[in-house]
Amino acid sequence: MLQSRALVIALILLLSTTLPEAQSKSIFEKDRRELLAIPETIASYFYEAVNKVSPKVSQFLLDTVQSPTVIAARQRIAKEATKISIMFEQLIEKIKNVWYTRVLGY
Repeated sequence: MLQSRALVIALILLLSTTLPEAQSKSIFEKDRRELLAIPETIASYFYEAVNKVSPKVSQFLLDTVQSPTVIAARQRIAKEATKISIMFEQLIEKIKNVWYTRVLGY
């Protein structure tokens, strides 16, 4: 009961904070590194909120995140996200090129 109450409080604190890094630019203007930093920022806010409520739970989260399995998964996700963002940037450039050449006639 106490753990679920602490989790609810942590989630309320997390949701009550704003994420200026995620809201500062449109997705088309973001740099690839900024997009990959958003999950890290969210995790950091979550950890800070949980740490304020329950240091034991935050230590468990920290130990879990630093386990080899989670580190390998995070690296794989980062690698795939980088590939996807590069493909997304190429797609945006192609769309811009088609827009300028076909639609606007430049």
